[in-house]
Amino acid sequence: MIDFFLESYKNAPLWHIALEFLVFVCGILSVWFAKKENIWVYPTGLIATAISVYLLYVAGYIGDMIINAYFSIMSIYGWYVWAKGGTAEDNLPITRTNFNEKIIGILLFIVTVFVVFGIYKYFDYEIHKDNYVDMISSGIFFAGMWYMARKKIENWTLWIIGDIIVVPLYAYRGLGMLSLQYIIFTILAISAYLEWRKILDSKKQPS
Repeated sequence: MIDFFLESYKNAPLWHIALEFLVFVCGILSVWFAKKENIWVYPTGLIATAISVYLLYVAGYIGDMIINAYFSIMSIYGWYVWAKGGTAEDNLPITRTNFNEKIIGILLFIVTVFVVFGIYKYFDYEIHKDNYVDMISSGIFFAGMWYMARKKIENWTLWIIGDIIVVPLYAYRGLGMLSLQYIIFTILAISAYLEWRKILDSKKQPS
């Protein structure tokens, strides 16, 4: 198992390994801050996604690169929304999605899948089976990131599903550190969902 994860790094430049490790650390910190409703979720996440854009571009994984570019943009947007809304006690509490927001999430998923597919075709990349998995996970993460910016608890459900999908995907592609990162993401996302649900349930209790 250890040899499997280390094999892909034997010929990798040392500074690429260092960058991937930085992504690993900042990514985990970002999910932890999100769980705690701490605005630092966005600056740490922005560092991770911006570096990931470069690393995935070099590796030739266009779908993953696009989703991380989107994450970078949404990190700036979410940073603004959370800063403007303040804490849970102010203007941006944790809530569940309403019907319209569910529709938006579904549309984001569908549009993302088709956009990523179209980009592969536009740049004449050969589409393999793992790329279709990539498209699906991209759609899930796009919707999840939008829900997170709005502090919708359903963002964690989507993160859990997406994380479970990409763990074997990154392992298959030889990106062992990212695969391990998403295992940790899955655990943190489950924990965060339970914590946010507890907060929601406490609001339903009579004062």
